[in-house]
Amino acid sequence: KGLFGLDGELVIQPEYQRNYLYGDTGRENAVIDSLLKGYPLGLLYFVDTGATIGPRFEVLDGQQRITSVGRFVTGKFAIIRDGKEQTFGSLGPELQEKITGSELLIYICSGTEAEIKEWFQTINIAGIPLNKQELRNAVYSGQFVTAAKAEFSNSQNALQQKWSAFVKGDPKRQEVLEEALDWVASSKGQSIDGYM
Repeated sequence: KGLFGLDGELVIQPEYQRNYLYGDTGRENAVIDSLLKGYPLGLLYFVDTGATIGPRFEVLDGQQRITSVGRFVTGKFAIIRDGKEQTFGSLGPELQEKITGSELLIYICSGTEAEIKEWFQTINIAGIPLNKQELRNAVYSGQFVTAAKAEFSNSQNALQQKWSAFVKGDPKRQEVLEEALDWVASSKGQSIDGYM
């Protein structure tokens, strides 16, 4: 969280978005390779929040791709090109320009919070599919979900090691959070959706 672009006008990872996953799948390399070959990254969706103070836009779809580009340009990972590892800084100026000068196709949408969240569910049927808990986090966002994700979906949380004795799953994919919510909801005779 706390990722911004467009001089602070764009929230790249709003609270309903899942954590960054491409680094674990090798897809971030594919994003950079696509840009270097001149391929489009695909349609990105931004939400116009209408805010006059603070960020005006949020990424609705494309967070993984945008984050991959930002991570590469800031030296967070290297790619293999022509058999050797290269960072953004080690690329020649013409290749750097291919990345930073890439045109992006962005659709800016607006609507009520419910409409935006429904749209988010609908457009997230490609790429790495959202699991049930990731979809719930989009529908039931708010302070509770933000706090719960900070606790149970943070792979850097020292308690994850302790919890791994009781829960199997990837915290980044919300599987630990889902199990914790299931325990609490079941104790109250509710489904996870009903509890959230």
